[in-house]
Amino acid sequence: MNWIATTAMGLEAVAKRELLSLGFVVTEVTDGKVYFQGGYEEMAKANLWLRTADRVLLEVGRFPAVTFDQLFESTKALPWEDFIPQEGSFPVDGKSVKSTLFSISDCQSIVKKAIASKLGEVYDEVWLPETKGLYQVQVSLLRDEATLTIDTSGAGLHKRGYRDYNSIAPLKETLAAALIQLSFWDKKRPLVDPFCGSGTILIEAAMIGLNMPPGLNRTFSFESWPQIPEELMPRLKSEAREAMDQDTQLFISGSDRDASVLHLAKRHVERAGVSHQIQLVHSDFKDMIYQGDYGCIVCNPPYGERMGEKEEVEALYREMGKMFQTLPQWSKYVITSHRGFERLTKLDADRKRKVYNGRIQCNYYQFYGPRPPKEKIG
Repeated sequence: MNWIATTAMGLEAVAKRELLSLGFVVTEVTDGKVYFQGGYEEMAKANLWLRTADRVLLEVGRFPAVTFDQLFESTKALPWEDFIPQEGSFPVDGKSVKSTLFSISDCQSIVKKAIASKLGEVYDEVWLPETKGLYQVQVSLLRDEATLTIDTSGAGLHKRGYRDYNSIAPLKETLAAALIQLSFWDKKRPLVDPFCGSGTILIEAAMIGLNMPPGLNRTFSFESWPQIPEELMPRLKSEAREAMDQDTQLFISGSDRDASVLHLAKRHVERAGVSHQIQLVHSDFKDMIYQGDYGCIVCNPPYGERMGEKEEVEALYREMGKMFQTLPQWSKYVITSHRGFERLTKLDADRKRKVYNGRIQCNYYQFYGPRPPKEKIG
């Protein structure tokens, strides 16, 4: 079967590397989508292990659609009975970009009728009860090509299960994991987030360092599907626990000057099961102690997007530049939407990568420190 791992724009290559590391066959990469092949077991593993993907979708079909009749007939021709059982619930969501069929509500209605017509004929039913199992269908129209999918994830994959309260503008877990994977950090090196907020970067780093699957403590839509063997997820989760590195001691720490948000970070760290690996300090970033050599700073400082914050944030960036220069052996990674970050820090990034924090276009500034000598990491 054909599956799609959806991602935020700019993270496709990271998700592709994850899929390849899981041993999957990647067939195509487009904006916000990585296509791969496999059966239900591969789909379940992808949901369990992918750190940077938003969802895993089953691709039912792709076809050109410039009229409503074409959309109806091509949708009805697809083998929906292979995936949706007689009592399955199949609500339809939709989106349309640069397509002749721009009315999303009309497209959703037509797709719903086409699937109901097909299933009614196959199951010899005039009325479908839709009482068992959720098969969330999406019709996505892009430049007059329709892609029909079924969502296997349910809640977005960024919902790991450890965050129950949010701070202001929390960093999405999938993006935090990507920032870690795009850095040179490994579990032998110190990692510090001096603007840790509710702890997302720290927790995602710890989960990567411990080889802890991000989906271990949550459920997925496909688990209610009758075609999924009951033993599949218990077996995969048992194998995942055995694959975790229980013996490693990580050197991860974070600070924040806001005591209330730091209290939230402590709660999330504990709920994620990584409190023994993370040190939290109530401190301004300038006063944080950066212990060890060849460490990595990975952080998401304030952007100055709100009225009245710009001058304060620009002063903070100037101070960050001074602090960075006191740590010549460390690598520094900063995500911000502020276009003047390099100018304000008086540092030129070794690399800038365009990423999106929600709908905010940002740059991920990467300042590389020297490589650790072999004896330091061996």
